[in-house]
Amino acid sequence: MTARRPPSPPRGVWLAIAALALLPSCGAFFPSAQTLQQRLARMPQTGLPLDAPVSVRWNSYGVPWVEASSDHDLAFTLGLVQAHLREGQLAIAKRIAYGRLSEMAGPFVWDFDRTLRAFDFPHAAGAIEARMPPATHAYMQAFVDGLNWYQDHVRQTPPEYGLLGISRERWTMRDLLAIGRVAGTDINWLTFFGLMRDRATPEWRTIWDRVLAAGSSTAYSFGPGEQAALGGLLAGASRSGSNCVVVSPAHSATGHALLATDPHLALILPNLWILAGARSPSFNVVGLMPVGLPIFGLGRTPAMAWGGTNMRAAASDLYDVTGETLTTETQTLRTRLWFGDRYDRRRSELGPIISDSPLFHGPEGRDIALRWMGHEASDEITAFLDASRATTPEQFRAAFKTYAAGGQNMQFADARGNIGQIMAVWLPRRQRRVPPDVILDPHDPLSLWQGHEDATTLPWALNPPEGFLASANNVPTTADVPVGYFYITGERVRRLQQLLASKPKIGLEDLRALQVDVTSLNAIALRDGLVQAIEREGLAEEKPDFLAGLRAWNGSYDAGANGPVLFETLLYHIAMPLSRTPANRRFATDWTWTATYLLPTVQALPDADRRTLLRDALDAAAKDAADFPTWGDMHHMRVRSVFGLIPVIGSRFVIEDCATSGSRETVMKAAHGLVRERHYATYGSQSRFLADMGDDDANWFVLFGGEDGWMGSANFADQMPLWRENRTIRMPLRPATIAAEFPHQQTLTPGRSGS
Repeated sequence: MTARRPPSPPRGVWLAIAALALLPSCGAFFPSAQTLQQRLARMPQTGLPLDAPVSVRWNSYGVPWVEASSDHDLAFTLGLVQAHLREGQLAIAKRIAYGRLSEMAGPFVWDFDRTLRAFDFPHAAGAIEARMPPATHAYMQAFVDGLNWYQDHVRQTPPEYGLLGISRERWTMRDLLAIGRVAGTDINWLTFFGLMRDRATPEWRTIWDRVLAAGSSTAYSFGPGEQAALGGLLAGASRSGSNCVVVSPAHSATGHALLATDPHLALILPNLWILAGARSPSFNVVGLMPVGLPIFGLGRTPAMAWGGTNMRAAASDLYDVTGETLTTETQTLRTRLWFGDRYDRRRSELGPIISDSPLFHGPEGRDIALRWMGHEASDEITAFLDASRATTPEQFRAAFKTYAAGGQNMQFADARGNIGQIMAVWLPRRQRRVPPDVILDPHDPLSLWQGHEDATTLPWALNPPEGFLASANNVPTTADVPVGYFYITGERVRRLQQLLASKPKIGLEDLRALQVDVTSLNAIALRDGLVQAIEREGLAEEKPDFLAGLRAWNGSYDAGANGPVLFETLLYHIAMPLSRTPANRRFATDWTWTATYLLPTVQALPDADRRTLLRDALDAAAKDAADFPTWGDMHHMRVRSVFGLIPVIGSRFVIEDCATSGSRETVMKAAHGLVRERHYATYGSQSRFLADMGDDDANWFVLFGGEDGWMGSANFADQMPLWRENRTIRMPLRPATIAAEFPHQQTLTPGRSGS
């Protein structure tokens, strides 16, 4: 039951169609400039359904600080503020969660919509809402009411609406919970999808074993031998990227606990976080809010500061359910500028049939189901609300008992000087430590889930003797259930640990410098091995200047350095030829695989083949490198809105094109693949947070881009100079400091009539 696929007309016809589609949206191409004062004038201030007046203060970067006399009024105002700042982004996020991209982009994204719907992000939303504690439900509903009130009373819509051909819709709690599930996506799915093509090759068993071996070769954040001494508990049977470190008072230059964290997400505008402050009877917090949710995913209260990194948790499995009883639901894809599309979405008892996704290239004719903890009725909203009220490590850990999806290594520092790390996740109890295949047999009892462990039963670390903890998407520790299978190399966490151990006392400025460190430990090791291989083949004298520069390189991916250009061009011309065989295909895409297996693969080649490969690579790399004196000449980033991704018209939405430091797995991440020419980093460090628990006002943040999602706003990208220069915005907790640094005050007043 499928609609007609669109034909492929000449390019001129497509341009005409695009022009017709975009005629109503010229304002998106040429948004009028808006000062902070003009934007604030659009913020509703009277006649709101509040219990009492609410104070909203704004600083010069358009960051809000909200103070309310009731939790209801705080949640409502936060919804109002999020709608004011990010209404267009929220509308897009909702359509992603429900697999409705075709309504904005036409039939060319049908496959993406079918895949998003196969993941079924909203599946558990109804059950989650029904099981919420009454206080959480009331808080969430007030936030939803704030979103809807804004839409009902502010006539002008963001430029995105015209460009995408969409209109306003009422918000429900289910919508926000679906958006939250998207934020909790299991990034292991990318590995699952990537392995499907390899699974059909004769080399599959070797590839699978090597993937598991490479994914397990990483450093721990805290070790199992330390847990008894540190007060960590081991009970029962056992928010992509980011960095987070905490430092104890004994190791801190200020004599107080410190925290530094920087999430790694898409380098796109608007940012996926909103910076805000909030005070009510139950809350007194500053930090980063995920767009569409009334929580602080990274934050600071007078008692506690917290941050986190994605765990890459083993929270999903694939099962071959061919022949099992399936349910079928007809889905309709409403499509812009084309016929609608109808198809059947299927589900098994274990989960949705992910092999129905056109992007899943699994075994032909088999029904593959996805079982994911995100389809369970967990409660991440209550977890973060409780964390924002916690005053002790034990309370902070207990807060995450209900947190399941998007497993996080959550680190905290408190005002009493404690530092620690918990595993915020639900991990399935499995009898096998290592899966025999990427697709499992649902009739094998060793492959089935038998309940789960949570943050209160999994290991945790408290006040380690080293005086610090570091996390960077590495395996946190061992447990009696599988924690994860597909970890990255661990070089970021090793570099963080190296830097934290390098000085007897660590200050806030040390942590600030740490967040922009661009040294790659794996690149140094790989460079040494490749140079030695070239020297053993007697090729060193063929390109002496190139090799001299490569040997002198200290592993820093600074924009002004030449060494990264030499290394990356050489790596490209060695790895790409090797990746043409199925067993080595991952060299083209997987840095963990490259760091683990490239040198052994080169050494295993027949002598003549190895010599030819290295000589050809050296010649080609020297030619490529001559075009780029520095890494910054080769490695760029674009500061652009999400519409900058659109072909032909995207350049209209690029604000800045500039050189940048960083690499795949440097602490300051600016990700890229194998490169030999000018390229752009599109994923990396897109916000930063530092806190000193000895001072309620010592909380510092910056966003890649800006606070306001309204294109044309003065605050759309005004934090970019801060981000580039490693400067930050202070988010104080003391009322006097707030009043001084957030001078633009609005008082929202209750009443029956809108404004």
